[in-house]
Amino acid sequence: MEPIIETKEVWKVYGMNGASVEAVCGIDLAVQQGEFVAIVGPSGSGKSSLLHLLGAMDHPTRGEVLFGNQPLHKMSDAQRTDLRAHQIGFIFQTFNLLPNLSALENVEIALRLGGAAKAERQARPLELLERVGLGPRARHLPRQLSGGERQRVAIARALANRPRLLLADEPTGNLDSKTGASLLELLRQINRQDRQTVVMVTHDFRAASHADRVLVLRDGRIRGETRLQGQDTHRALGQLLALEL
Repeated sequence: MEPIIETKEVWKVYGMNGASVEAVCGIDLAVQQGEFVAIVGPSGSGKSSLLHLLGAMDHPTRGEVLFGNQPLHKMSDAQRTDLRAHQIGFIFQTFNLLPNLSALENVEIALRLGGAAKAERQARPLELLERVGLGPRARHLPRQLSGGERQRVAIARALANRPRLLLADEPTGNLDSKTGASLLELLRQINRQDRQTVVMVTHDFRAASHADRVLVLRDGRIRGETRLQGQDTHRALGQLLALEL
């Protein structure tokens, strides 16, 4: 089975004040259909830079990224835009909801931008909000929702166009631990029930313990990897902490 997303000896080097900063250093990574992969590391380890490369939001300095065996660097700007609109869903730490649109409208606009038919734009947003437990609050504006509720809207929006890959950038970073755990269980449920592929970056080993496979990233390099599939959270967390040490 070919991976959904794959990197081959990928580097990302930034020029800064006349010096070079190596954010991603020769990473090889393959993510299969239905996997839940967590990339964990401290601030500055290269997590977000790697996620931007996986999401076709940035170009590697060298090496290549392939989506469904198609090299991203051979795609036109229009093709990469279409890929992001239809094949990849994004969940951000800061939610990125449009403040003057209701929860329903925030999900609907993703379908509109994706070119969905009118019937689907009318039906799917409420279906998704009900799926994430927000059906009764579909008409509320973001400012009328809690942080956890806003992130649930963001998850519904990310799923709107039925993406093959869901990318989550510190999705619990602005949430308290109880709300964050609830959101991670929701992502896990979506992953298991729909075989939705999820790649999440986080600094939190407890958040990473919800994944099937965890990569430890430091200084732009993968320093360790472990599989947690089938383990309870407590045992998985212990294994991750041992890996970090």
